Amino acid sequence: MGAPRLSPMARARPPAPRPLAEEAAVALVYDATTQAVMMATPADLEDFAAGFTLTEGIARDLSDIAELEVVEHPQGIECRMWLAADRAEALAARRRAMAGPVGCGLCGIDSLEQAARPAAEVTAPLALPRSEIPRATEALRAAQPLHDATRAVHGAGLWVPGEGLVAAREDVGRHNALDKLAGALARGGVDARRGAVVLTSRVSVEMVQKAAAMGAPAILAVSAPTAAAVRLAEAAGMTLVARARDGAFEIAAHPHRIVERPPHVA
Repeated sequence: MGAPRLSPMARARPPAPRPLAEEAAVALVYDATTQAVMMATPADLEDFAAGFTLTEGIARDLSDIAELEVVEHPQGIECRMWLAADRAEALAARRRAMAGPVGCGLCGIDSLEQAARPAAEVTAPLALPRSEIPRATEALRAAQPLHDATRAVHGAGLWVPGEGLVAAREDVGRHNALDKLAGALARGGVDARRGAVVLTSRVSVEMVQKAAAMGAPAILAVSAPTAAAVRLAEAAGMTLVARARDGAFEIAAHPHRIVERPPHVA
């Protein structure tokens, strides 16, 4: 008997391997001293550096960052920043207070007190129509080319009611993606208080803290929140919408910003 014949499907070549997401060690350096080293996607690093600096309270606004440059090394990347004099002194005092205590290592912070810090109070009067919540998560999903290629990164965006998704950033780390978004909005002059932060990830305490630092009055997430994140959102006055998938969602905190129809519709 001769060799068995192969069907066209059996003779087809296997699919090409999917590209892998890059990550690199990125150091956040202030006035020649390293504050934190994060593993991050090596893209949009100016946004990352500015956003981290703002959401961690190192700077109050972009004017506190006198200079920012990104320098590549064989071992990784440095985001070098020089701060305004008063912020440099405040950070130096924080570093002096770090001498002796053991850092908890949570997202580049240096103490358990910082991990448990309350979120900034959120007061923006957002009115988000229920019908826009599925549109917001779908728009973020469509704005993730790196995720499409690798299936290995998170996304964060800002949805403004009546306008749509005004910005989006991606990273292997969910915190990093949110920091990149914060930096992109600040550098672009976009006020986060006008919209809702949209996330592809679960919602942890740090994500609420960072979104509140941005002034965003709401978070829309495709995944679930932690119990601590819900409590923190409640205390901060932030609307938290979770498990937003396939047109369904759950409101975990402050539902008053979710409305049935746009305010201008009778």
